[in-house]
Amino acid sequence: VVIVLQGRHAGKKAVIVKNIDDGNKQRPYGHAIIAGIARYPMKVTKSMSAEKVAKRSRVKPFIQVINYNHFMPTRYGIELEDLKDVIDAKKIRDPSQRRAAAQRVRKSFNARHLAGCYHCLEQQNQIDGFGQSEAIIETAF
Repeated sequence: VVIVLQGRHAGKKAVIVKNIDDGNKQRPYGHAIIAGIARYPMKVTKSMSAEKVAKRSRVKPFIQVINYNHFMPTRYGIELEDLKDVIDAKKIRDPSQRRAAAQRVRKSFNARHLAGCYHCLEQQNQIDGFGQSEAIIETAF
């Protein structure tokens, strides 16, 4: 599990699907393909109807290729063997295959959420905002 530090999904949690340490022609730096949660599930109470619970329990994923310098690893780890064959660098370039991969990630994350697995991935960070995450991380070390 990693926390994204820069960009649109800053402060969100993600899982590394594939590492590319040496880089390639298009990205001559170390980077990784990550799958994360763009919108976390909301709080659910007993008094809510089944439809409302289903709607509030949804997870919106994102798939992104990101520089190693732009995320911070945490002490948690999650094995996503079912997603490693779905998400690939070539498949991410094509928009239709990217959408299909995002739907598979959504199904996987929703199933894990409803089963009660991986609370470390589902809790939203308290560090959200511009520049706050970097300042807090720097003072922690």
